[in-house]
Amino acid sequence: MPKGQGEVVPEAPFRSYYGQPVVKQPIWHEPHMPTYLYLGGMSGAASAMAAVARLTGHERLELAARTAAFAGGSAGAAFLVAELGRPMRFLNMLRVFKPSSPMSVGSWTLAAQGGLTSVAMGSAVTGVLPVVGDAATLASGLSGVAMATYTAVLLADTAVPAWHEAMRELPFLFAGSALASAGAAVMLTTPRAQAGPARAAAVAGAVTEVVAGELMERRLGLLGEPYRTGRAGRLMRASRALTLGGGLLATVAGRSRTLTALSGLAITAGALCTRFGVLEAGRVSAKDPRYTVVPQRERLDAGHPARVPGR
Repeated sequence: MPKGQGEVVPEAPFRSYYGQPVVKQPIWHEPHMPTYLYLGGMSGAASAMAAVARLTGHERLELAARTAAFAGGSAGAAFLVAELGRPMRFLNMLRVFKPSSPMSVGSWTLAAQGGLTSVAMGSAVTGVLPVVGDAATLASGLSGVAMATYTAVLLADTAVPAWHEAMRELPFLFAGSALASAGAAVMLTTPRAQAGPARAAAVAGAVTEVVAGELMERRLGLLGEPYRTGRAGRLMRASRALTLGGGLLATVAGRSRTLTALSGLAITAGALCTRFGVLEAGRVSAKDPRYTVVPQRERLDAGHPARVPGR
């Protein structure tokens, strides 16, 4: 047979240096980091809800949202400091402001969110300087929108394959989860007759979270595996079940306190499962070199230049 005719060259398998991971695994710890991601998102969405309630005259709902925003931001900051090890490390991040760095922008967003929600809550509790408190509530609505989504940008800006390649859907996943979480927290602390907007927010957030998660896993192809298998897969499936169940209950939660409690707790548990699941999926994708090498080779075969995650 003439050379080059009828020969089949087997496809070369993916390789990394002695099978070692190509990128470093995230060193974030549990429960500190995923809990911070949940609390920060919830605080941000609650701040936005408080601002809307202020503008629309829902005073009781506004108070509940202010409280949730302050409590979530304060507890989230405590978890973040625990993750960093020393408070000074967070203060060091505020020494400069670098718009091109999600970490720098996020640090300043967190600082602004904490300060504004503290002023808003302090005014609500003491009755001192109500005009200042109202202004802080409206301003925190703007910082809250950024707070609810910046952590998704932070994850996507890393070299971790399952996070970086999910840059399109992660902000919607986290924003929906944050809105559902805030809606759950506010409807649990507001009289049922006045909690209608909070229930609507919980339903809208739950739908957004579930749809964004499904679209993300389908689009990622190979890189969707870490979200579907192992511990991360169990967490993500639990998140969808809890979030959907809680969202459905929220539509009828106005009928009884029991339904309200079940809905709020299910949505909260689902949001936590989402954060823990996303963190675990990132770890798995960073540990296995296949998730780095194969997508890069596919891009090269398709004529696209290899992208360097995180740059």
